[in-house]
Amino acid sequence: MAITLRWWQRLLPRSAFSQTVMLIGCLLLINQLVSYVSVALYVIKPSYQQINQLIARQINYLFVDDMVIGREYLSLVDALNAKVHDDSMQVYNQKQAKEAGIDSATYYGLLSTQMSQYLGGEAEVRIAQGETVHIWIRPPQAPSVWIRVPLSGFNELEMSLLTLYLLVIGALSVAGGWLFARRQSKPLKELQKAAISVSRGEYPDAITPAGSSEIVEVTHAFNQMAHSMRMLEQDRALMMAGISHDLRTPLTRIRLASEMMVEEDAYLKDGIVADIDDMNAIINQFIAYIRQDQEAVWEPADINQLITDLAQAESKRDATIELALTPCPAVPMQVIAIKRVLSNLTENAFRYGRGWLKISTRVDKNHVVISVEDNGPGIPPEQIPKLFQPFTQGDSARGSVGSGLGLAIIKRIVDRHQGKVKLKNRADGGLIAEVFLPKE
Repeated sequence: MAITLRWWQRLLPRSAFSQTVMLIGCLLLINQLVSYVSVALYVIKPSYQQINQLIARQINYLFVDDMVIGREYLSLVDALNAKVHDDSMQVYNQKQAKEAGIDSATYYGLLSTQMSQYLGGEAEVRIAQGETVHIWIRPPQAPSVWIRVPLSGFNELEMSLLTLYLLVIGALSVAGGWLFARRQSKPLKELQKAAISVSRGEYPDAITPAGSSEIVEVTHAFNQMAHSMRMLEQDRALMMAGISHDLRTPLTRIRLASEMMVEEDAYLKDGIVADIDDMNAIINQFIAYIRQDQEAVWEPADINQLITDLAQAESKRDATIELALTPCPAVPMQVIAIKRVLSNLTENAFRYGRGWLKISTRVDKNHVVISVEDNGPGIPPEQIPKLFQPFTQGDSARGSVGSGLGLAIIKRIVDRHQGKVKLKNRADGGLIAEVFLPKE
């Protein structure tokens, strides 16, 4: 039962636009069915009943009890035709009826039932279309004959015209409902696009409010939120840039001073230079985390080529880099940002590994997947979810060098690409970092 319910839920429309169109369409369909049944029962059906009654009276008149077949008439058909003084009806035997087209006439069960009641026995009614509509009746008084009644001014197409009318009205109503729903959902589409842009770290121009009053209020609130976030990011970027600049000035003076130290203090000089390099690296990570490469251009790029270039640039390190690259389609990306993701992942693998790392790619249904593996000590599983938070470092077994922003920067960049990043321990020891980038 639950599986069947989930299957039906997949078939139902999910967007507000399609749900509104479906609702309007269902209401109009119910309205058309009710209108059709109402017209058929209260307009067309009484007309058919009246015609049936008139024809039944004429037939009953033909079969009066005192009707006698004279010698001048060879059959019942001739006698009945003799009683008809005009062209209002014609009587046929079975053979004559077939020649006149009885087989092409359409049987009507409702009219046959009504006629049977009016004539006091089982009767059959058929209707033949043509230049003139003819009603064929087989009366219970003489089942071997057929009586044909021409109906001028009566058109069986009335029902078809009613159907056509209702279909046209229904189509126009659905089209109007579709336009109405489209107009209502258009502002929501604009909000969706703007929200995606904000999630990528981009801040579009204010959206022009449109639609219902509720959507207008939501648009105003969204514009205010986007403006506040933009100002907050600008203030934070300005503050961090100022702090980074102010820190680099004394660091430069310290480095210059260390260069002037005497040779006997070389051990102190090396430690000071190493500390200065570490501090510069931390400052660069701060700037990268704040900047987010918002000025970078989106363009399709070959991820395997970026990995190959990185491996060549890092080949001078005292470590083994193993590549297992699968042919991948070009992925839309900010190339500079993805290079930073690859650089940070490989830097972590070099730092915490034991002289070996492996970079591989594969393609699944919707993503291009990049994997970076190392053979280090790994991380306790309960700590993995916390590693993507800023200023959070892994287990002490993997060291505590750096600012704790490397994985946070990776996650922000991957999130901006509408992708995802996962960490897990290798079965043989070490860590696997997987980055999923959408194909489109």
